[in-house]
Amino acid sequence: MSTGKVVKNNADREYQALLSDILKNGQKETHERTGTGTTKVFGRMLKFDLSEGFPLLTTKKMFLKGIIYELLWFLKGNSNIRYLVKNGVNIWNEWPFQKYLEAEKLDKKFPKYSPEWNAEMQKFIEKIKKDAKFAEKYGDCGPFYGVQWRNFSGVDQIKWIISEIKKNPGSRRLIVNAWNAPYINKMALPPCHVMYQFNVSKGKLSCMMYQRSVDTFLGLPFNIASYALLTIMVAQVTGYKPGELTMALADTHLYLNHLDQAREQIRRKPFAPPKMKINPKVKSIFGFKFSDFELQNYECHPAIKAPISV
Repeated sequence: MSTGKVVKNNADREYQALLSDILKNGQKETHERTGTGTTKVFGRMLKFDLSEGFPLLTTKKMFLKGIIYELLWFLKGNSNIRYLVKNGVNIWNEWPFQKYLEAEKLDKKFPKYSPEWNAEMQKFIEKIKKDAKFAEKYGDCGPFYGVQWRNFSGVDQIKWIISEIKKNPGSRRLIVNAWNAPYINKMALPPCHVMYQFNVSKGKLSCMMYQRSVDTFLGLPFNIASYALLTIMVAQVTGYKPGELTMALADTHLYLNHLDQAREQIRRKPFAPPKMKINPKVKSIFGFKFSDFELQNYECHPAIKAPISV
């Protein structure tokens, strides 16, 4: 629990202010894709100075393992959940599982989120872990995120951007794009964070990302930490210090079954921000592994559970 001491933690404060903004000013949307319903605002911006600490929220316990493994998964250009589930990360399971049920005509037999649905998904995940051929057939999320990062119409954008930052740090074209229109219908979920751009100034590397759709309670805290970590990693391998992370948020929403959880998080007092230490010996963006990251001084409130909408 918080000691009551006022601490400087702009990450939590900015995030709590955004939650309050949505609860106060959001417009109800009941015809959105998932059927859950949202309250939303459009066009918001967050900014984090990475020299002040790592912007991992302290007002609820965050799943850092999932954040790190997901980012490494993207950087590998992988889109099959087998890599994640074998490492104990289950954040992308629902999408391939739902596709599996539909392909096998089992979606009517197992109503979404029923006890039977949950039990069947556990069987599905175990089979993904143990059976490579099954995973190849049913475990893929399609050509999204990391696939586009590493192969956008034949271009490895990550290799290119690392090289370009080193050769031409003053460029205004340091952009990675995940929105590849001809492939959108082949993706389990079209990218929510669709593009990001780096900038070098005064010896620091900063990042700005654009997000078309923002699940503010469940997804956004992951996105903040993930892009902060990516910026720190890219800064290290290109020889710069981390600067700022700016996030441009389009459809910024709270699902209607997340409102009580959001109010609970707003009431919590932040702890001091943690520090992220990464292995200084790693000089290639593709050379990082999970053990190269160490989060220091992370004090946080308990996790707040909320259902995911698929």
